[in-house]
Amino acid sequence: MSTHNNPLSARNSPLLCYVTDRHSLPIANPADSLSALIQKIEDVVAAGIDWVQIREKDLPARELASLTRQALRIAGKYSAKRSAAVRVLVNDGLDVAIAERADGVHLGERSVPVAEAKRMVESAIRKQTIEQSFLIGASCHSIEVAQTAERDGADYIFFGPVFSTPSKAMYGEPQGLTRLAELCRLVAIPVLAIGGIAENANSCLQAGATGLAAIRLFQDASDPLLAVRRLHQLSMDSRPQSLEDPPAS
Repeated sequence: MSTHNNPLSARNSPLLCYVTDRHSLPIANPADSLSALIQKIEDVVAAGIDWVQIREKDLPARELASLTRQALRIAGKYSAKRSAAVRVLVNDGLDVAIAERADGVHLGERSVPVAEAKRMVESAIRKQTIEQSFLIGASCHSIEVAQTAERDGADYIFFGPVFSTPSKAMYGEPQGLTRLAELCRLVAIPVLAIGGIAENANSCLQAGATGLAAIRLFQDASDPLLAVRRLHQLSMDSRPQSLEDPPAS
């Protein structure tokens, strides 16, 4: 387990991470996708999201850096109003994450190995290029890979797809709640469930997940504030509840 700041150590509500995907935004002109994404990031952060993962794999490094800077500016604006800072993580782009002083990097199974990323991050921390609280996360599609990521120094894990979802179809059959629960028992670092969780958020939390990560759950929400508020209110022993249920009076 990583020795520096555990981002969930004092939490009593689910950690929520919006994973960006500008290509799935409903806009008429693809040339406007970046500006639309920046507005979406602001909308979701304003609604109370905890983390934003910049996952725009096809962006050139310069544009990814610019997007990261703008996301950090938005996060900074809203962090001042909260007890805990909004974190911005960069998917795969460790060099960009370090250069732009982001809050962390998220690694896929084809990214730089966690152990190598850990060495690079520790070097950057010693040089005071990034903060001590910089996070290393890893997407894991099996329990064995997740345990290896923890051993190699990951601070948290995305595990999934828990349920069937189009954006994660390439990763094979859904892991299901039984495997999610097993992983949450086996590792000491936070596990965020991902993949088809829009209708199954409470089940993931009851299985032991300490957070939820999603694209469409936040990006497609007609009322992001309501969606985030409902998710933050979920507790481990609450009844299974659809996000479309009316709020309690």
